[in-house]
Amino acid sequence: MKVRNTALGLISTLLLPAAAQAEEVVLRVAHFLPPTTPMHAKVIAPWCDKIAAESQGKMKCQIYPAMQLGGTPPQLLSQVRDGVADVVWTLPGYTPGRFPVSEVFELPFITTTHEPSARAMWDFVQTHALGEFVGVKPLAVWVNGPNVLHFRDKQVRNLEDLKGMKVRAPSRLGNKLLASLGATPVGMPVPQMAESLSKGVIEGALIPWEVVPATKTQELTKFHAESGAERAMTTATMIYVMNQKKYDSLPAELKQVIDNNSGREFSAWVAAQHVAADTVGRERTAANGNLIYSIPAEEMARWEAAAKPVTAEWIKENSARGSDGQKLYDDAVALVKKYSE
Repeated sequence: MKVRNTALGLISTLLLPAAAQAEEVVLRVAHFLPPTTPMHAKVIAPWCDKIAAESQGKMKCQIYPAMQLGGTPPQLLSQVRDGVADVVWTLPGYTPGRFPVSEVFELPFITTTHEPSARAMWDFVQTHALGEFVGVKPLAVWVNGPNVLHFRDKQVRNLEDLKGMKVRAPSRLGNKLLASLGATPVGMPVPQMAESLSKGVIEGALIPWEVVPATKTQELTKFHAESGAERAMTTATMIYVMNQKKYDSLPAELKQVIDNNSGREFSAWVAAQHVAADTVGRERTAANGNLIYSIPAEEMARWEAAAKPVTAEWIKENSARGSDGQKLYDDAVALVKKYSE
């Protein structure tokens, strides 16, 4: 009996480290930019620190920046749905056609500033677009800052100057916007943009200020055109999502930690981090001696008029899928107005 008890005790002792290890949940968090970028340093890393603290160390992150889990940025959505990653930050625009309803926030001249637009997008997704998130749990959805036109060698002052120029766009609707304005759109993820600008494959890029330092856009371009309109010419929607099965597998206390660090106000907080990053990007560009200028409101009115067919086509496309495209658009506009007032 003594031998048996000793053996059982030895087995229990050997199993203790494994049991302790099993209690700790490690989330694989993946994204497509270097760890020096604002989204990594100001959003993802602090979020990971927060869930570790609030779970008392029972849940931690292993962050994989710059596609360290392999693949390309457009594959991030599949990676989180398939469980290769547990949490990802990505842009729906990298997978055209997968988010046909929530992309309404990428339409021309619909969003205002960061936080109100993020709150509006969260509410809109919860009401109209959860079907686009099958297999994943939205933790945050938001839009980045107003996109700015950055040009290599030419100052664009009006639609005539823009005609025929090859310009990088962030999404399907960004491509359509540029085409409606007379440019030649070139869709590509941010990591490819710098090389394309450097080699002259593209003549300009449509990105927010925050992306400038990490991509050295201030060194690759000379002219930077901001919109003089009240609403953003365009933005990119962004999502921070978790594998649904991974979330479902968590004990109740860890689910609560995730829930406490997701939602409308978390989305607004994430969007707010882009404000400071936009300021840094703009200041570094100015310090480089580049020309930053605003396209006057009267000229932007021409741009808005030229872009109206993009919205009309979006409404028509979603109506053809069985949704009320006009209602979706109107609801998005109303939510942005609600949170912007």
